[in-house]
Amino acid sequence: MLELVAPEGLGSHSFRAMGTSVRVVVPNEHVDRAAREVEALFATWEQALSRFRADSELSDLNCAGVPFVASELLFGVVSTALDAARATDGLFDPSLLEELVRSGYDRSFEAVGSRVPEAATPPRAGGSWRTVVLDRGRRAITLPPGCALDLGGIAKGMAVDASLELLSALGMETALVSAGGDLAVRSPRPDSRTWPVAVGEGGDQIVPLRSGALATSSSVRRRWLQGDRTRHHLLDPRTGESARSGLREVTVAAATCSQAEVAAKAIFVLGPSLGPVFAERHGLAARLVHEDGRRITAGAWPAADRVAA
Repeated sequence: MLELVAPEGLGSHSFRAMGTSVRVVVPNEHVDRAAREVEALFATWEQALSRFRADSELSDLNCAGVPFVASELLFGVVSTALDAARATDGLFDPSLLEELVRSGYDRSFEAVGSRVPEAATPPRAGGSWRTVVLDRGRRAITLPPGCALDLGGIAKGMAVDASLELLSALGMETALVSAGGDLAVRSPRPDSRTWPVAVGEGGDQIVPLRSGALATSSSVRRRWLQGDRTRHHLLDPRTGESARSGLREVTVAAATCSQAEVAAKAIFVLGPSLGPVFAERHGLAARLVHEDGRRITAGAWPAADRVAA
């Protein structure tokens, strides 16, 4: 998890959306307006993109069976998700919805419970995103047979980025928006100091963030039993099963929250040997936590356990 160590002179507002707690931090005089605007944005994104809502536009797309003329929002998120899949060579895969359902994650996590029935079918590797067809002229999306999309691995980070763009357009350049394990800032605080962000279980490291984003992928919180097997929501697209990479948490720093979110998932799947190589090849900083709690870093990640604000 990521949490701002709240500086003085700033106000905040929190609400629930997209299955997590969202927090907006801006100078005190802007809190009320920022809260209204960001809460409305997240509500719009959740209505369009939630796989758990039968009336969402994403649900309509997943059961369309024909070219689906999408809203600008849905088309943009799907296009970005497919770009991310290509950039990671499929380590990030938005077409794993059926495998998530097969593993028991077929409703919001709060409703999943600690134990779910055994899967009736064997797992399948991902990759059907490669044959999704986008018609940019008509803004139409065609899914191949048997393919259904889950945008939960990127939509939350994109919503954080979009919230900061919205606040900037409203004249609020100094702002932080966090949504669960995703967090981004627009510029330094009014006193020109960095934003101190607690990273990891128990906030064991304080990272000074001047601009950009952090995102965490963790298997610790979203776990359940399926028969006698422990499952979590971070699937390995190469197997269709919950990733068994030897890691339990990855945090990535990047220019945008969506970039950090995608990279954190890819590194989690790759594990402690290849994950740092991926981070450094893409010019990212990352913090990887082994299942036994050992921590390693990649790129320009601060090495000290705690870094002053």
